[in-house]
Amino acid sequence: MDQQAILGYHSEWNLGSPGGWDYQRMAQEIGKAVWRRVAAGRNLELDLDFDLPLLSPVGGFADLLVEAYRRLEGNNPGLIAVVAEEETLADVVENRNLAKRLDAVEGLSGALMAPQELELENGRVCHRGRPVGLIFMDFNTDVLLALHRKHGLAPLLTAVRQGRVVNPRGTEPINAKGMFEVLTDADRNRVFHAGTVARTPWTRRFFPRATRGPQGEAISDLIEWTRRNWPDLVLKPERGYSGKGVRVGGVHPDADAAIEAALREGDYIVQQKVPLSLWAEDIPQYDDEKGAVELVTYQTDFRCLFGPGKTFGFVSRYGTVPTNVGSGGGFQPLAVLRSSLSVAEATARINEAIMTMGAADIRGAVELQRAMALDFQFTYLLGPVKIALRPRLITAAQIGELEAYCARIWQDCRVLEKMWHDGLLDDMITIEEEELAIARSQPWRGSPAIFASDGIFSFGAHRDH
Repeated sequence: MDQQAILGYHSEWNLGSPGGWDYQRMAQEIGKAVWRRVAAGRNLELDLDFDLPLLSPVGGFADLLVEAYRRLEGNNPGLIAVVAEEETLADVVENRNLAKRLDAVEGLSGALMAPQELELENGRVCHRGRPVGLIFMDFNTDVLLALHRKHGLAPLLTAVRQGRVVNPRGTEPINAKGMFEVLTDADRNRVFHAGTVARTPWTRRFFPRATRGPQGEAISDLIEWTRRNWPDLVLKPERGYSGKGVRVGGVHPDADAAIEAALREGDYIVQQKVPLSLWAEDIPQYDDEKGAVELVTYQTDFRCLFGPGKTFGFVSRYGTVPTNVGSGGGFQPLAVLRSSLSVAEATARINEAIMTMGAADIRGAVELQRAMALDFQFTYLLGPVKIALRPRLITAAQIGELEAYCARIWQDCRVLEKMWHDGLLDDMITIEEEELAIARSQPWRGSPAIFASDGIFSFGAHRDH
């Protein structure tokens, strides 16, 4: 495999409130310490860089928020609010850390809060009497609407209308996974970059209909076609998150049950499945009961985080299908391979180094990893988050290609937004009118935002390389 080549696709985008930016920073620090323990006293001839800023995307994201605040408030001191659902405040550590990071910026304060804690004073959104200059909202607009109906969130809706919320709510209509149908429709996708289209798996909104298949073939009945081709397909909620409701052919073998559930729940997409072997890697895993390390095949995904004119960085996750942390997945440290070896060769060398460690040494590395995770309070909604024992490797050339890829997606999302405003996507928008009104009240138009593209990529170390 060419050292610059990146195989694979993006499985979905998140234009609403993507996460992982600070969990990756913590994974980097833990992974670097574990790697030093693994490499100690050995001549592995591997030059690994854990410290590239792109491997810790929270820095670029925090800078974006500060810059967005300055555009609104100039150099005046003030408050940036990190707003999250009340039940997540204690467990989603990256939101707490973001508020602390913003609080350390000279002239600014940062605070984490539930949306119902915001107030309105003389038309100004405040928190405990202090004006709020900017809000990062860690949930999408459908959740905002549901919470508004429960709590009456007039202050937060006012902030939306004033353009004080990142990400802008105007991204929501093009945030649905069904938008990939536009990118894989030969009659409509010529306006997008060829590279974006090439990395988009064939997707169709799932309901009784006629359409065209992955090779342009006529499909008279999408439901029955899905049933016949189920091993090669995925069904997922059009606006789901954390892997909830995702059903994968071959992983969930009962096609009838998957199809029935998707039709019953409604608003699903059917998508071409990317071969699991393409985004699977062998990773050493310590077995507490056996007191030994074993090589386990895991799925690995790769989130790219980017905004206006720049890539913030990357998030690497691993686990079963789906790899979402909300479904039990974990994080994997990343390292830039500076040596002349291929990614496959270097990965095999790291695996061998870990697998041949003495019992006391491997136990010591695992104990170090767990102690650091405890110090970092490395937890999510399900509790402690798993961290892989070895880093996932990527080359500098591949990072350069990913930066260009992210810039193209940002531009293509601008095209999608214009298509929506021009009425060209009316057949694709199924959002209720009250939520659409919120979206229309804060157009995006390329303003500050953090977008995510979840890539199921291989950098050269996949199972069948």
